[in-house]
Amino acid sequence: MTSNSEAARGSLGGAVAWVVLVAAFGGFLFGFDTAVINGAVGPIADEFDLGAFMQGFSVSSALLGCVIGAFAGGTISDRVGRQKAMLIAASLFFVSAIGTALVFSVYDLIFWRVVGGIGVGMASVIAPAYIAEVSPANWRGRLGSLFQLAIVTGIFMAAFSNWIFAEVAEGASNELWFGLEAWRWMFLSEAVPALIYGLLALSVPESPRYLVSRGRDKEAAKVLQDVVGIQGQGSLAAKITEIRDTINLEARQKLKDLFVGGRLMPIVWVGIGLAVFQQFVGINVIFYYSTTLWQAVGIEEDQAMLVQVITTSLNIIATIVGILIVDKVGRRIPLAVGSAVMAVGLGMMAISFSFAQVVGDAGDDGGVMLPEPWNIIALISANIFVIGFGATWGPFMWLMLGEMFPNRVRAVALGVASAFNWGSNFLVSSLFPSMAELSLVFAYGFYAISALVSLFFVLKFVPETKNREIEEMTQNAYSKA
Repeated sequence: MTSNSEAARGSLGGAVAWVVLVAAFGGFLFGFDTAVINGAVGPIADEFDLGAFMQGFSVSSALLGCVIGAFAGGTISDRVGRQKAMLIAASLFFVSAIGTALVFSVYDLIFWRVVGGIGVGMASVIAPAYIAEVSPANWRGRLGSLFQLAIVTGIFMAAFSNWIFAEVAEGASNELWFGLEAWRWMFLSEAVPALIYGLLALSVPESPRYLVSRGRDKEAAKVLQDVVGIQGQGSLAAKITEIRDTINLEARQKLKDLFVGGRLMPIVWVGIGLAVFQQFVGINVIFYYSTTLWQAVGIEEDQAMLVQVITTSLNIIATIVGILIVDKVGRRIPLAVGSAVMAVGLGMMAISFSFAQVVGDAGDDGGVMLPEPWNIIALISANIFVIGFGATWGPFMWLMLGEMFPNRVRAVALGVASAFNWGSNFLVSSLFPSMAELSLVFAYGFYAISALVSLFFVLKFVPETKNREIEEMTQNAYSKA
């Protein structure tokens, strides 16, 4: 008879590899949906005559949906199952893609972006949970990291497809096919992967965790045997008992459990800090606004979109590097190094934009330019920032939030930290156009200072979670590794 531990040490089976890849595809749509707006920001602003505030709100409105989807996703998946929740998310992605492509005002644009954001929020909680529930223990870290890799791949594909559509139409505002402008096709293209995601979701089994919660132990045992690789009736029975005990533990978690003696647990503050700093460095400004940004300093639209393709490619490479090093060098030191690298990159961007020159009408985006060599320095600095983020704060923040909280409050603490992350994302993305209108030096200076403060935050407060028991990490949350 094969024990649980023996099963865990086995090789990765084809069945679990398939279901994990399907679940991770939700991350691809996550990244695609949030980043596809990049190539359409300028044309949308022109089409609907948007000021800085409305431009920022229309771009970041999807993040309001993300908050809703993140809070609702767990409840929905608990009620209808992980597989059906994936189908719901895929449907939201699909209708949002079509609705956004056919918008006739900024208000229905915001509505459809919120709908898509709900799908993103659902995917952000469903996919990681499903992957964790079907993965063998010794593969869980690497398989879980595939979700982050899928996100950055989706961001890359959004940038690449945006560039292709703009190139074919010779401008994102120009008509492409069937009377629709290129920027509308950017949104419409998401319908294809959304449909694929929905079809793929039909091919995967339900999570054993959900099946146990519904008293369907025989079906759960079959999934544990066929997918997870646990063999033997005794081992299967023990695993099902373990799942049932954990479900009972998490069902009792409430928001008030995060408070001890009337104060929020220190480890929860650390988690919130990680979540907020990950957004306050301005990473999503690069993914949401960079095409418009580079155009504003004199780079042609097609070249600006190509720069975004290169940047998102570097993000993928950096994420792969992060996945490879995380279990070897730990979390805390790479986070600190990442903060330092980001601070340097952002600081150099702020310095570069201080040399921007106004040419002609200052109110015209094309009336601003960066002289040589500051245009090149700004481009290189932006990519240094992305590399620093992609190899550390991108994947490590989510990984640490899953590791650093004790079992008795993990679910609710992770939900609170995630809400702060989405809220910070919304705040930064909404305010960027107004900050940039005031001064790009101010905007990137603020992000640089945030990165620098995050360095001191990591060194003083963030514990090392590599090879440490959860309760030990919680009790020593403020001690240095």
